[in-house]
Formats: sequence, structure tokens, C-alpha cells
Amino acid sequence: MTSISEQLSDALGIMIMGMGLVFIFLSLLIVGIGIVAKLFPAPVAMPTPAPTAPSTSAQATLDPKLVSAITSAIHQYRAK
Repeated sequence: MTSISEQLSDALGIMIMGMGLVFIFLSLLIVGIGIVAKLFPAPVAMPTPAPTAPSTSAQATLDPKLVSAITSAIHQYRAK
């Protein structure tokens, strides 16, 4: 049977080894991503012309009967 101090020292060694391996893995991952980013740069998007604002004529094309029907339906629904 091993003493508690030996078990704690073994646990500490395993913890340090695990944390070290994770640190090494993440460091290699960051370096690898940096290398890939330099080898294959992101494509540069061509500037597109700014879209024009929609004209107010779209609002004028709405049927007044349709608008009144929708308004009436909303009022009836809220009255319930």
C-alpha cells in the first residue's frame, strides 16, 4: 500500500504531464494554422457597387383595399 504523499506526487506528475501535452498540442495547432494562412491567403473580394435605396414607389403600389382588409383583421384579432 502506497502512502498518500506518494499518490499525491504521482497525481501531480500526471497533471503536469497532461497540461504540458495540451499546451504543446495547442501551440503546434496555432503554428500550423499560421503556416496554412500564409500559404493560402484569403481571397480578396472585389468591391461591389453600393446598392441603391429602394424607391418609395413600392409603397404606392399597395392596394388600398388589401391594406384596409389587413388592418381590419388585425383590429378584430386584437379585440378578442
